[in-house]
Amino acid sequence: MASESKVDVLIVGAGPAGMMMSAWMARCGIKTRIVDKRGTKASTLIMSIFNGQADGLQCRTLEIFDSFGFADRAWLESNHMLEICFWNPDESGKIARSGRIPDTIPGISRFQQVVLNQGRIERFFLDQIERESDIRVERGVLPIALKFDESKAEDNSPDNYPITVTLRHLTQEEATPKQVATSANGMTASDGLFRSNLAADDTADLIKAAELNSKAGAVETVHAKYMLGADGAHSWVRRELGFTLEGESTDYIWGVLDIVPITDFPDIRMRCAIHSAESGSVMVIPRENKLVRLYIQVTTTEKNADGTSAGSRADRSKINPEVILASANKIMAPYKLSYRTLDWWTAYQIGQRVGTHFSANERIFLAGDAVHTHSPKAGQGMNVSMQDTFNLGWKIASVLKGTADRSILKSYEVERSSIAHDLIKFDHKFSRLFSGRPAKDVMDEEGISLTEFKEAFAKGNMFASGIAVNYGGSSIVAKSPEAAETNGTNGVTNGASKSVVSRQELATEVKVGMRMPSHKVLNQSDARPWHFQQRLPSNGTWRVVLFPGDLTKADRRADLEAVSKQLSQPTSFLKRFTPKDGRYDSVIEVLTVHSGHRQEFGIFDFPDVLHPFHEVDGWDYNKIFVDDQSYHEGHGEAYKNYGIDPAVGAAVIIRPDQYVAYVGEITDYSSLDQFFSGFMLEQK
Repeated sequence: MASESKVDVLIVGAGPAGMMMSAWMARCGIKTRIVDKRGTKASTLIMSIFNGQADGLQCRTLEIFDSFGFADRAWLESNHMLEICFWNPDESGKIARSGRIPDTIPGISRFQQVVLNQGRIERFFLDQIERESDIRVERGVLPIALKFDESKAEDNSPDNYPITVTLRHLTQEEATPKQVATSANGMTASDGLFRSNLAADDTADLIKAAELNSKAGAVETVHAKYMLGADGAHSWVRRELGFTLEGESTDYIWGVLDIVPITDFPDIRMRCAIHSAESGSVMVIPRENKLVRLYIQVTTTEKNADGTSAGSRADRSKINPEVILASANKIMAPYKLSYRTLDWWTAYQIGQRVGTHFSANERIFLAGDAVHTHSPKAGQGMNVSMQDTFNLGWKIASVLKGTADRSILKSYEVERSSIAHDLIKFDHKFSRLFSGRPAKDVMDEEGISLTEFKEAFAKGNMFASGIAVNYGGSSIVAKSPEAAETNGTNGVTNGASKSVVSRQELATEVKVGMRMPSHKVLNQSDARPWHFQQRLPSNGTWRVVLFPGDLTKADRRADLEAVSKQLSQPTSFLKRFTPKDGRYDSVIEVLTVHSGHRQEFGIFDFPDVLHPFHEVDGWDYNKIFVDDQSYHEGHGEAYKNYGIDPAVGAAVIIRPDQYVAYVGEITDYSSLDQFFSGFMLEQK
C-alpha cells in the first residue's frame, strides 16, 4: 500500500535552482522535500554531476552566495576571469588579437566573474542545507502523477494541502542516465549529451521502465502546500500543468570540450572570443585546475535544396570530441590545439525560449530551465536559474510563516518573467553576433561587424553581471506611479501600490527595484569595517536602514530621535508584524548608518530601539554603523557613493533578497508603516 505524507514545499529537481530554493527553506525552517530523478551511485552519473555542466558565476550570484555564507569557498576554489580578448581576422585572413576589455566592469561589485564547476557549487549548497536543517536531496525519485485542486489555492488554513504528487522510487539502474564513454586522444570521458537539448526527454521512458521493473521501489503520495518545478528544459512539472516554452532554435550547433590544452595559442588562459574568416567561432573559458572550456561552432542543421533549414536537429551520433577538436583547429589556425586530458564534453543547439506561465495560481512554480532556455556562452543559465528561486524562496517562506499575505507571490512571475525575456533578447543578439561570419568589408551586409560585436559584448557585461536587474513597481517595490506602470522591459503590470511612493532623489545611487549596492562602513561599537551587503544575510528578514546624516548637527539628531520614538511605540510596525514569541529583528530589522566621526559617539548615545536589548544576549552591538575612516581599509565614503546628502539623510527599506523596496525621508514614519501594512499580516 502506498504511503502518504504531508509537506509544506515539494521541490522537483536538485540542480542549482532547486538547491537555492532548498537553501531558503532550510534557513527559514520550512518543512521541505527535494527529489530528483537521477541517482548517485553509478560512476557515470557521478562524473556527470561533478564534471562539466554550467560553470560561470557572475558578480550578483557571488553576492547571493555571500548572503548564505559560502561565497568565500567559491572565491577561493574558482578561476578568476579578469580580461576578455578579441581575436578576429586581419587583412590576410589570419586571426589576430584585436582588442581587450575587462571581464567585469570595474567597481560594480566587490566580486568579479569566476568559473567553477557545478558539482562544487552544488556541494556548497548541500553543506549549508545539511548544517541548517534535516532537508536531504532524495535522488532516484521520480514524480509520476500530479493533482492540483485550484479551488483551494487561496485557502490559507494551515491544514490545506491543495497539491498531491505521486512519487516512484527508482532502482539505481533506472536512475542512471545512459551515457557514452568516449575515447579521444587516448583518454576516456563521459559525455554530457544526456543533459543537452540535442537529447530527447527520457522521463516517459523512465516511468514506463519503473512500472515494468519488479525491482522498482515504493510508490508514495505526497500532499504539499506549495511546489516548485526546477526539473530542467524537459520539465515534467511544466508538462503536467499544460504550460509550454515559446521561442525558436537557430541552425547553429556548438560543441563543448573541457580539456587541459596543449597549444601555442598565447591567450589560452584568458577569456577569448575568436572569429575566423570562414570557419566559425570559438569562445575560450579558462577554468580551475589548468582546465579550459572551449565552446566551438561545429556545424549547422541539415539544409533543404533551396538552402532553408530542414527543421531537424543535427545527428548527434556524428558529433564527438574529435569532430569538435577538428573544428577548433580549423577556426584557430594557424595556431595548433590538442590535449591529453579530456574531462568532459557535450554538444547543443542554440535556442531561446520562455515559458507561457511561471506559476499555477501561485501554488506551483517553475524556475530555471523549466521556464527559460538559451545558449550557455553568455554565462547566464545557472546564474539566472538560481536568481529565480532566490527571488521566490523568501516569499513562500514568509507566507508559510504567516508574516506576509499570499499576494506577494504574484510578484514572482512578473519580476522573473521580465528578466527571462530580457535575457532572451540579450542572448538572441549575442548568439547571432558570435555565430555569424565576420563582415569582409563595410559593404558586406550579411557579415557581422566586429566593431558591433565588441560593443555589444562590452554593453552586455553589465547585464551579464546580474547587477542590472531592476524590478518594477508593486506592493513590495515602492516606485513612483509612472515607474510602477510596468516591470522591467517586458511591459507586465504588477498591481503597483499607488499609496507609497519613493523619493529617489534622497538616495540617488540606491535605486529602487535594484539590489542594494555595497560600500564599506564601520561598526560603531568596535570600529570593524564591513561591506554593507555583509550585514544583509539571507535569513528572510526585511531591513529598514536609517541614514540620519551628520549627527553632530542638532537637526539631524532631532530627526533620528523623532523616528526612533515612533519605532519604539507598542503600535509601531516593528511590534505589530513580529510574532509575540519572535526575536525583535526576526521579521523587520532596523539598521543605522550615520555620517561623521565614530569616536564622537558611543553606542548608548543612540536610542535603545536602534540597538535593542535581549534578556539573554544583552545589548545588540551590530545594528549601528558609521561612514568614517577605518584604521586599515580606508574610507568607504558610503554617503557619497549612495548619493545621500549628510545634511538631509534618508530612510531605505531593503527586501530579504537585498533589493531596494523604498527610499524616503527619515522622518516619514507614516510611509514606512503604510508600506509594510500593504502586505504584512499583523500578529495576534
